[in-house]
Amino acid sequence: MFAKFMQAAAMAAVLATPALAAQDSITLAMVLEPPNLDPTGGAAAAIDEVVYANVFEGLTRIAPDGSVQPGLAESWESDDGRTYVFHLRPGVTFHDGSAFDAQDVIFSLDRARAPDSTNAQKALFEGIETVEAIDPQTVRVALKAPDGGFPFKMAWGDAVMVDQASIGDIATKPVGTGPFRFGEWRQGDHIRLDAFDGYWGEKPALRTATFRFISDPSAAFAAMMAGDIDAFPIYPAPETLPQLQSDPRFKVLVGTTEGETILAMNHKHPALADIKLREAIAHAVNRQEIIDGAMFGYGTPIGTHFAPHHPDYVDLTGKSQYDPELSKKLLAEAGTQNLTLRLALPPTPYARRGGEIVAAELRAVGIQTQITNMEWAQWLEQVFKNADYDLTIISHVEPMDIGIYARKDYYFNYRNPAFDETMAKLDATTDPAERSALLKQAQEILADDHANAFLFQMAKTGVAKAEIEGLWENTPMPANDLTQVRWKE
Repeated sequence: MFAKFMQAAAMAAVLATPALAAQDSITLAMVLEPPNLDPTGGAAAAIDEVVYANVFEGLTRIAPDGSVQPGLAESWESDDGRTYVFHLRPGVTFHDGSAFDAQDVIFSLDRARAPDSTNAQKALFEGIETVEAIDPQTVRVALKAPDGGFPFKMAWGDAVMVDQASIGDIATKPVGTGPFRFGEWRQGDHIRLDAFDGYWGEKPALRTATFRFISDPSAAFAAMMAGDIDAFPIYPAPETLPQLQSDPRFKVLVGTTEGETILAMNHKHPALADIKLREAIAHAVNRQEIIDGAMFGYGTPIGTHFAPHHPDYVDLTGKSQYDPELSKKLLAEAGTQNLTLRLALPPTPYARRGGEIVAAELRAVGIQTQITNMEWAQWLEQVFKNADYDLTIISHVEPMDIGIYARKDYYFNYRNPAFDETMAKLDATTDPAERSALLKQAQEILADDHANAFLFQMAKTGVAKAEIEGLWENTPMPANDLTQVRWKE
């Protein structure tokens, strides 16, 4: 996507005994089950949470600190920001035994940018003019215009390298180059990954990793307390964190995410096309009330679509501070009496809890809402794909994704030539200071235009057994990177 989004299943029996788990296996829990396992063809964050850095790898990758690091390309260079030469690692093989080389890079990037591509982040590849092999271990990518952020774009889960021979089964039996290979998927219950003995890099300490799906917060707490799961990297029951924090069996990991949680507005709705109504909605929302009520205090208020931990962040919350009287005034000026808007809510706890609060706040200023609780697949199809909604609450968890507001096919249906021009300049700029100024300008435009009602930056609240090391504390990318995860000896 989008953004890939943050996203059931009943608790299942433990799949490995504690004795085995303490050796080389781990059972993790996730709120949502992925709709498929193809990160290059699906918008759900849950896909990357299973496969990113584990099953699939890209030319570059995002490290735990958010920096861009070598991936399947051990190095790269560009003299002008328009032509990039990637030097591939030798001796890399896919899980099916076939060699990874320059032809696979060409296939992967051409597939992602093809006219019929289903890649949810197709915009990442729009700047590519040609991809060619200099030799089997070297690839030259020529862009239509300079792009200083291209190595970063190649680190997204949507840009991983795929195996042409097995591409037909990628959604259910993915084949990558990562340290883990696909084991099994019992839909509605779990996905298992197994260590890949032919991995080119440092071998993981784990031999198996099982991802279970537990959407209910009460069930999540019960599963942790019972020891049925070893870690819940994005824990859905923050109200129970104090109890877990005081229990020596567990450790609580509180960090940052790239998740801008927003009340998204469909600008195709005639009333929402009016900035006065959008501003009225923004001023009707009490961010802190939502953070306290939906997230039990975990979250950082935001006033634009940008992460507060980023060095170029501008605090613009003052442009849309909570002011219900101003909301009523703006509604009167907009002439939108007796307005009812459809509020579509995906199944995540932050959306369901937050949606009830938002509905009450809007009702207090005179805007009625009709809430529809959707399952994840329904939300992806109806809201994200077909833009059939008025309002929705969602967390956009991909890094530096402010550019989505310049996409003409995006589900917001947002249009602003000044913003588009700013993003075009950003893409063509390589100087860090100039890029910083443009990013700040882009944030200001979205805030002034009340493009959406910006709520809060999602905190990462994870829980794990005390003996587990190597889980990401922050989430600069939707991922459960298991490459450094191990049990204490």
